[in-house]
Amino acid sequence: MKEKKETEIQEVINHFFYTKGYTLPQIKEDAKKRKIIYSRFTRPAKELIELAGSKEGAKKAISIVSDWAKSRNLDYAIETVFKKWLELDKLKPKEVVKKPFYNEDPMVWSQMKKKWFVVNKDGEWLEFAGEEKDINWKIIK
Repeated sequence: MKEKKETEIQEVINHFFYTKGYTLPQIKEDAKKRKIIYSRFTRPAKELIELAGSKEGAKKAISIVSDWAKSRNLDYAIETVFKKWLELDKLKPKEVVKKPFYNEDPMVWSQMKKKWFVVNKDGEWLEFAGEEKDINWKIIK
């Protein structure tokens, strides 16, 4: 049996769902179970292709909005791409901030003394006597 080729509209819709973490079998299964009303996405996908000028442009715009929204723990829909269209070139994922720790205690850099200090549980600043490799950098949300 010959496999059906996805249309441009299907490709854009599927790309939207891929950015949401779905796989193609999941999309198909959820569409069968009516968890996803696939037809609801055809019109916005078609309009997005027209606005972007190509399916590749539409998929790129979806990816930009997806990265931006996920980095801020925001939900997004395919319509979010339209709302953010004029600022697409300015949408950047939120910068990940890493903070230094030593033995689970936070560290502070003293610009004046040009030294690292470890802030213990009592709030005392203790001069860091270890090496750079001993510093544990953690992502703080």
